[in-house]
Amino acid sequence: MRNVTLSAEADTIDAAMERAASEGTTLNAEFRKWLDEYARHHQATRAMDSMHELRAKYGTGGRKFTRDEMNER
Repeated sequence: MRNVTLSAEADTIDAAMERAASEGTTLNAEFRKWLDEYARHHQATRAMDSMHELRAKYGTGGRKFTRDEMNER
């Protein structure tokens, strides 16, 4: 695990630490959760962008395939 140094107003940090303590967790644990969600959101956005590009480039033109056509090899 790597360390990260952040800067924020002292009263904001104190309030966040108090909230975390009242929720039975730590500010560090909450930051890890936030960072993980932040990174996954970016990955999901990139994946969706790729899907849209592929659909635009290789679309079916609205044609619906039959079940047999979709299962052909």
